[in-house]
Amino acid sequence: MKNKKKIFVSCGEMSGDLHLSYIIEEMKKQDENLEFCGVVGDNSINAGAIKVNHIKDNDIMGFVGSGVSYDVQMEAEVPKADVFIAVTEKDEINIISSVIAKKLGAKYTIARVRSTDYSSQLNFMTESLGIDLVINPELEAAKDIKQNIDFPEALNVESFLDGRLKLVEFRIDRGSPLDNISLFDFKQKHFPNLLVCIIKRGEKVIIPSGNSHIRANDRIYITGSNNEIMKFQDALGKDRRKIKSAFIIGAGIITHYLAEELLKDKIAVKIVEINPEKANKFSEYLPNATIINADGSNEEVLKEENFQNYDSCISITGIDEINMFISIYAKKIGIKKIITKLNKLSFVDILGENSFQSIITPKKIVADNIVRVVRSIANKKKNLIENFYRLENNTVEAIEILVNSDSKINNIPLKDLKIKKNLIIAYIVRNNVAIFPKGTDVIKEGDRVIIITTESFFDDINNIIEE
Repeated sequence: MKNKKKIFVSCGEMSGDLHLSYIIEEMKKQDENLEFCGVVGDNSINAGAIKVNHIKDNDIMGFVGSGVSYDVQMEAEVPKADVFIAVTEKDEINIISSVIAKKLGAKYTIARVRSTDYSSQLNFMTESLGIDLVINPELEAAKDIKQNIDFPEALNVESFLDGRLKLVEFRIDRGSPLDNISLFDFKQKHFPNLLVCIIKRGEKVIIPSGNSHIRANDRIYITGSNNEIMKFQDALGKDRRKIKSAFIIGAGIITHYLAEELLKDKIAVKIVEINPEKANKFSEYLPNATIINADGSNEEVLKEENFQNYDSCISITGIDEINMFISIYAKKIGIKKIITKLNKLSFVDILGENSFQSIITPKKIVADNIVRVVRSIANKKKNLIENFYRLENNTVEAIEILVNSDSKINNIPLKDLKIKKNLIIAYIVRNNVAIFPKGTDVIKEGDRVIIITTESFFDDINNIIEE
């Protein structure tokens, strides 16, 4: 028996799969010892190929051309598209191509618009131009940073129910009164209006039950109202003094939005920017902030500007490595609140796990917004996803979902449903009132249900139960 000759193949997309199957069949006629494996479809598999990945999971077709071209959009079959997404570097291209796509028949259009010149026109773009969703990643990043400033001890803050409910990440220190406490006691004896949704212990992510325990060095996510979370910080003995000063390195678009909000809250703002033109522009735009034209990654500059005396360090230059360096230095000298912008997701685990700081990733914010829309559209039962966050390196999803009349679980007591083990129903929101669900509670049409789960691709309220 001759040794098999192995050939790796990739058919690219559906039509390529058909052509590849012909090639496999003909080559096997010439040499029966050939073995094909790779990224293939059903036709190639039937011809004898071994599947490494199926093209249905990797089916991407590319077109060369301008997104604002009518002819290119027609060739790409945009009129048949359920979702059209424009995320080029140029706002104008994204706006115009989305308008064209909508006119051609695309069901839902999404445009990334970053410029501050358009920040006051986002409603106009949706209402008058017909773009269904306009995403400004820098504005959303600024909002996330502001949320983290409001909770100085938190590592991460996400919002539900128009900001009235928060999902907040904390680290449990050694010697904490919560070290080795059961979640049953946590809720019954200490924090009846809070829920522990996630426990991160080392590399392990746990969706807890009442029998679970909190340990020192755990990172936990709790959900509740702003006031209840503040009480939680007090009980931990955390110093939750309001942030009164912010030292920002980098005068980009995020800084433009962020500085405005910080100044409204009477927070003293100092911005260090290496580019003189940007520094001058910001000094004109923000007369109440202190603008310094200097290299914010230079230790001597930081010392001269009394960096160590500020409550918070917000490093949001365009270079991840600089942001990481500044944040590590800020931690070393004891700055209270450290917020770091990272574009490369590969850096998030490296920095975040060890530095106990807040990390903002604008690209992830955009991706999560788009995934939320796409999942809602894909769900034929029209259970709309109102909010969506991916946590812990995308291993956990936090979802706010609007329940429709066709849901199979409606009006059934939760205790009578076989709810999945990898899932927590954090809240049922009815008539704008948040309810901690008990076994006797039911989910009704029009409810908003907040779910925390390790299940991927969750898009339907019916998926809370075991099949």
